[in-house]
Amino acid sequence: MFDNLRAALLVPDIRKRIGFVLFAFAWFIFMIHVQLPDVNEQQWKNVLSQGTFYNLLGFLSGGALQHLSIIAMGITPYINASIIMQLMTVVLPQLEELAKKGGEEGRKKISQYTRWLTIVLAILQATFMSNAMKASGVFYDRSIWFQLFAIIAFVAGTLFLMWLGEQISDKGIGNGVSLIIFIGIVLRYPQYVAQTYATASAGSLSLLSLVLFVLITIAIIIGIIFMYQGQRRVPVQQARRVVGRKMFAGRSTYIPLRLNNAGVISIIFAISILLLPQQALNWIHGNGAASWLNVITFPITKWTLQIPANLVALSDAINVWFAPGTTIYNLVYFLLVVIFTFFYSSIVLNTRDVADNLKKTGAFIPGIRPGQPTVDYLNKILIRLTTAAAIFLGLLAVAPNILERGLNVTTIYLGSTSLLIVVGVALDTISQIEARLAMRDYRGFIKR
Repeated sequence: MFDNLRAALLVPDIRKRIGFVLFAFAWFIFMIHVQLPDVNEQQWKNVLSQGTFYNLLGFLSGGALQHLSIIAMGITPYINASIIMQLMTVVLPQLEELAKKGGEEGRKKISQYTRWLTIVLAILQATFMSNAMKASGVFYDRSIWFQLFAIIAFVAGTLFLMWLGEQISDKGIGNGVSLIIFIGIVLRYPQYVAQTYATASAGSLSLLSLVLFVLITIAIIIGIIFMYQGQRRVPVQQARRVVGRKMFAGRSTYIPLRLNNAGVISIIFAISILLLPQQALNWIHGNGAASWLNVITFPITKWTLQIPANLVALSDAINVWFAPGTTIYNLVYFLLVVIFTFFYSSIVLNTRDVADNLKKTGAFIPGIRPGQPTVDYLNKILIRLTTAAAIFLGLLAVAPNILERGLNVTTIYLGSTSLLIVVGVALDTISQIEARLAMRDYRGFIKR
């Protein structure tokens, strides 16, 4: 890997692309410190300390939310829009045909639809955030005009990041949006390391717990790498073809079925379902008193079953039972990740399309008849792969909470989403660098 990076810096075109990526990172860091005016910073810190949802968004935005920068929402609306459009291409036949048969023009139209949907989602998210900040006393100026200014600033910041990501994809190396999320996550780690060092120096953290935390983290990263790189290669045999007077012999190839087809999407879905309703209730329930309705009183224990009678009580109940780190939270989190992994994997890989393409090209899996038997065979393999990936992702999702409680290391936010994104983006970027090097050096192919 280091040899490839060193060789990449010697190629002018790749060196120029890497330089553009670093230049874009510098712009991203600069925009983090472009703060929204008329903000009560102390009150904003108090609001952040009360919400896990804000901490998650702030972690993915590189600390822009903590500074209340104009890019405080990060690239999250664009990610949500991309996921929605990917799901809609499966639901709507028109979009599915546009994606499969539209070619380059079809992809451009879908990209345009994604941008418009990003604007809509960004406006909605900025409106909710500005309303919550206004109600919490974060804004000194509570007029409707300043709130409108804040909404426009937040939306403009998200659109700037979307444009910057597209520029990185076009003029740099790797996926631009993924790299923006990557640098947003990595920027937070120096602060976490400094806090951990200060805590350990003060004697509040044992050296054994810190060493175990580092070793377990390294083991998790190695497991993620194996999961990203792991694949099941299904052998495929090409039938003999006769073209004119020539006969072409059949050749052997394979279908690479990835171990993790869902990527990080299943964890994002699960954490959104767990945190968004809770955060939405905190935004809208107001400052009233909680009201409970008595359902039944058990005669022996004298325990009364109560249900929430208003939004304040419902918010309090969710905050108690589904607080991050609790047993119920981890159990529901694990189950949601497993369910969404199966759901998203079935969308990403359509075995019916794979079997139809094999049949059209005259290829077949040895020992398996074309058509429905091929579909059943691929589904059987896919279920086994997805089961292993779902269990791994579910354990990975709850591992940070268990580590924090078991080892008492609370100064490092080791999110499962962040680990998957960092490792996945790093592997993808290195693969693209190696591919560009292979295009310019054919000696490796000649030796083979």
